[in-house]
This record gives sequence, C-alpha cells and structure tokens, in this order.
Amino acid sequence: QVQLVESGGGLVQAGGSLRLSCAASGRTFGMGWFRQAPGKEREFVAGINWSGGSTTYADSVKGRFSISRDNAKNMVFLQMNSLKPEDTAVYYCNADTRTLQPLRVPGDYWGQGTQVTVSS
Repeated sequence: QVQLVESGGGLVQAGGSLRLSCAASGRTFGMGWFRQAPGKEREFVAGINWSGGSTTYADSVKGRFSISRDNAKNMVFLQMNSLKPEDTAVYYCNADTRTLQPLRVPGDYWGQGTQVTVSS
C-alpha cells in the first residue's frame, strides 16, 4: 500500500513560481502529477520514471514546469515557473507500483491534492 501526501500549493501572481512536493510511503516506480480545474476533468501534467532519468510533460506546461524525484527521500517534486491563471487547479500526485516508465495515464495511488491558485 502506498500513501502520497502533497504540499507546497498556494496563491501566487501570474508569472510567479511554486514548488510542489509529494512524499510517498511505500515503494513506487513511475510517478506523475495531474491537475483538475473547477468544472473540468482531471488532466495529465508531468510524469517521471522510476530512476528520474526520463520525464514527460503535457504540451501546456512544457518549458515552464519541471518534474524531479529524490528516491533516497521517497519524494517527487513539481517546479512550476511562469505560472498562468489557467494553471489554477488542484494538483494531485500519482504513483504506480508496477510501471517503471513515466506516468501519462494514472497509476493506482493518489494523494489528497493541493490547491494552486494563480491570480492575474
């Protein structure tokens, strides 16, 4: 069983930065970040493979967001720069215990989510 706890969300002005963290208990392989804005479906943001050597991003965040992980601390991070109002959403950490590749499709485990609000 894997538990995921996100932190680092908040309110930021457009153009600003935030760093989200996800602490995992239990062994994880492929991981990812997803987000859900009000009235919209949950969508993929970024994924990272088990070693951290391979990453993938949604087109909407490519060049602005960066995913990384620290396996010694069992954590994954999402550095978000040049934030836009349309990035406003609840951000969820996701993990899989079988897939080694970066997640673009959700794995089995979700965190509780952290709110990111970008003001214009």
